[in-house]
Amino acid sequence: MKDKEKWVRDHAVTPQKLELAHQILLEMANGASLGAAQRRHPMPGGQGVLAKHFIVAEYYNMVESGQLEENPALLASIRMKPVRTLSGVTTVTVLTKPHPCPGDCIFCPTDVRMPKSYIPDEPGAARALENDFDPFRQVKARLDSLEATGHPTDKVELLILGGTWDSYPREYQSWFIQRCLDAMNEVESTDLQQAQAWNENAGHRNVGLVIETRPDRITPAELAWLRGLGVTKIQMGAQSLDEDILKLNRRGHSAAQTLEATALLRAAGYKTVLHWMPNLLGATPATDRTDFIRLWDGYCPDEIKIYPTQLLESAELFRYWQNGEYQPYSMDELISLIADLKPTVPEYCRINRIIRDIPSYHVVEGNRRTSLRQDAREEMLRRGNVCRCIRCREVRGQQVEAGQLRLVDFTYDAAWAEEHFLQFVTPDNRIAGYLRLSLPDEHNPARRARMPQDALERQQALLARIPDLQDAALIREVHVYGQSLGVGEELSGAAQHRGLGRQLIERAEEIARAQGFGRLAVISAIGTRLYYESRGFERGELFQVKRL
Repeated sequence: MKDKEKWVRDHAVTPQKLELAHQILLEMANGASLGAAQRRHPMPGGQGVLAKHFIVAEYYNMVESGQLEENPALLASIRMKPVRTLSGVTTVTVLTKPHPCPGDCIFCPTDVRMPKSYIPDEPGAARALENDFDPFRQVKARLDSLEATGHPTDKVELLILGGTWDSYPREYQSWFIQRCLDAMNEVESTDLQQAQAWNENAGHRNVGLVIETRPDRITPAELAWLRGLGVTKIQMGAQSLDEDILKLNRRGHSAAQTLEATALLRAAGYKTVLHWMPNLLGATPATDRTDFIRLWDGYCPDEIKIYPTQLLESAELFRYWQNGEYQPYSMDELISLIADLKPTVPEYCRINRIIRDIPSYHVVEGNRRTSLRQDAREEMLRRGNVCRCIRCREVRGQQVEAGQLRLVDFTYDAAWAEEHFLQFVTPDNRIAGYLRLSLPDEHNPARRARMPQDALERQQALLARIPDLQDAALIREVHVYGQSLGVGEELSGAAQHRGLGRQLIERAEEIARAQGFGRLAVISAIGTRLYYESRGFERGELFQVKRL
């Protein structure tokens, strides 16, 4: 309980903290920088500087009481991590309750208070523990916190963590998502279907729903079930694509199963995030470099998370290290490895993360630095290399001139599909918006003839489960970048609200029609259904579909 008590203590609003915030704001109103004012008014007892959300709370108190004139520029200067919403969508992370994991991986930490692989003082895990893993309370607390720090919350991607999703009973899955939506809707529903219907017009609309699972748990039946829940993106722990490494680390599935899973997910329209771990037992920097290249041969994830193995005492891997059978990479080796890998990532993929949010004091040996991404970037700059991934090319706060944008169709082959990554880019190759269009091989006679029989049978089993996808090309994602704006708001120079999404959809329709597809299906999120209806898509059983 100490972790929970510490979390509560650190986040509690007290008169003492508000007084510190008051003094900081007075100095800032007279021209001082936030950092300088924070340092002049530190927390007592050597506890560092006052967190920004307390300063924002006192700002609103002072404005309401007339002690301070409303000052948007001042508020913007204390806004916590504005990059969180510069992509146009606010992510809210929640954790499911502790539950047995079907895996037996040697590198995962184990804490009975948490779902497998999580520890109590990771930021998201700490919030979950504080709220007793209650989905409603977790979402509400996070939305309140984001709003208190100046972030718009009308467009929310819900990220549900907690290990293998389908190991939880289906009743729990439905209830968990229903209660998340209830918090976003700010009203109690009677069932999941009602919560989904209300969210279509809610103040906090769900524009993406993400769950975690394993490659060996992906089946046509499971994908149909997930679609009914409103899921649009799947995170999977590939960890490695080397069969020997997978066996050594007792991952419990093969690389072939990962390939099958990514192909089936793509055929069902889902976006795919793969987790990949360098420095597993048996790996070397050289084998990791070879393994990473395999990601772009058929697997072709839309997003990746690179998680260098961190040696934790609660993981079985710790015993291998004690016995001299395992050695973490040095910092120089790790930085050099990441700097080698990033330039090889194709432009249709986004590198979401390069480290876990595990506090350094838990790491016995190996990487403890939170700056690994920055360190690798500096090494790449020294070498004269660049990363082409989506994250490194997002326009974010950059002003966008619509007349200077060009539409690029980056086409690539994935397992059993032809993929089109349609992107609007600036003259300096910044990405202002994109669409993922998938053309299943099952529809194309020439490409279908090259499909293995078992892959063809799985695809056909999927179509039997989800008739919406018959004779359909698939839009798997539409995303327009820029400053995150409220629905209906306009901002000069922002990429959003400039018709880019409409143009991307029209181009996708042209491509699908030219390839002989009779229909175009979109894996819409709950809060985007009305948008696609306005674009001529009709509601099917699990997808929205437009006849071409």
